[in-house]
Amino acid sequence: MPSVLPAVTTASMTDRPANPDSLWVATAEPAAPTPPLEGEAKADVAVVGGGFTGLSTALHLAEAGVSVVLVEAAEPGWGASGRNGGQAIPGLKLDPDEIEARFGPELGPRVVELVGGAADFVFGLIRRHGISCHAAQRGWISASFSPAALALAGRRVEQWQRRGVGARLLDRATAAALMGTDRYVGGWLDPRGGALQPLSYARGLARAAIRQGARIHGASPATVLRRDGAQWRVETPGGSVVADQVVLATNGYTDTLWPGLARSIIPVFSYQVATRPLSDNLRRTILPERHVVSDTRRLLLYFRLDHDGRLLMGGRGKLKDSSDPNLYGYVKSALAGLFPQLDRPDYAYFWGGKVAITTDQIPHLHELAPGLHAGLGYNGRGVAMASAMGRLLALRAQGKSATDIPYPISSMRPIPFHGLRLPVLQAIVGWRRMMDRLEAGAR
Repeated sequence: MPSVLPAVTTASMTDRPANPDSLWVATAEPAAPTPPLEGEAKADVAVVGGGFTGLSTALHLAEAGVSVVLVEAAEPGWGASGRNGGQAIPGLKLDPDEIEARFGPELGPRVVELVGGAADFVFGLIRRHGISCHAAQRGWISASFSPAALALAGRRVEQWQRRGVGARLLDRATAAALMGTDRYVGGWLDPRGGALQPLSYARGLARAAIRQGARIHGASPATVLRRDGAQWRVETPGGSVVADQVVLATNGYTDTLWPGLARSIIPVFSYQVATRPLSDNLRRTILPERHVVSDTRRLLLYFRLDHDGRLLMGGRGKLKDSSDPNLYGYVKSALAGLFPQLDRPDYAYFWGGKVAITTDQIPHLHELAPGLHAGLGYNGRGVAMASAMGRLLALRAQGKSATDIPYPISSMRPIPFHGLRLPVLQAIVGWRRMMDRLEAGAR
């Protein structure tokens, strides 16, 4: 924890950044009014960041009667929360037994229960607040790319079944029938997963939080964070928020507002494409039961149908934010290879966003200084885990002790040589892509 509480200034931004030209922007529910912050506001808690983490935090605080002001650089859902694949996936990349071994016999089972129930938590929020976001909890398939991955799937199914989850292993034929592609050796099905329109979900969380009394301000980037006597002050181009507690909820878009926080994660870009609505005949052959899917490649792919029958495919993209169709060759070729029945896929949208990766593969909940909290690093499972993290952050901001929180509160640790991440990432991506191709050829 820093011994000095610094005032850190980032670049000023007076215009509200435009949303990318994505499928989600084209089909989202209208946004609630979130005018820029003007003048000084006072609150019990200030939240920086209007994605799933920040919006869930603000909603749970407001429901508890806590005064909360949220500031967002653009508008709610502008970042990764409004650009992801819309898959609510339960659990972490670590298996339940691994989680319990890492965190011990007391905290471990509580963490497993929290992360295993994270997708249920999302769909419960949607029902409770009447959020219109095409939510459908029909299950998630982890598609096994190799026999070794299928063996691992068997162990995961057994571990979740031991904990009362109706997971099941899928052989090659069953997996092919459920997905509409025979390019995998099998997989496993978790009934807790599902799909939603992520930008509509973010906007719905914002509306619910506002109804409960939260004040949300868009086009209000936090430019300075500093102590102001016994309180904190968050400054924006048009005003400031003075609060007892501050929650930083910026995930993959974390900047230098707090020293070292951006260097504790690795932001990577995920690219997505979406076709035009498929014909009824094609819909009957591709994901006929509307499961969501991600696979076990080193550079994983994820895909699903949206509410109008468009096929979405996502995967690792270039190391920049772009909607240039010429940069989406890898994702387009992956979709065409998995679903040859499409012949020549008719693409309508290309977009990308940042995913925050952690070196230990788990999201991080930090207390950076007294009264200053952060939650980030969802490793591609942000729909469910960021929503659940928001509730944890709300509890911490209300003064709940670490023992009352069913999740580890960790120290922030900047990643060594973080400044070299771009060339290193490029090398890793190239190596993983080569290994995936070799593995595919060996099957």
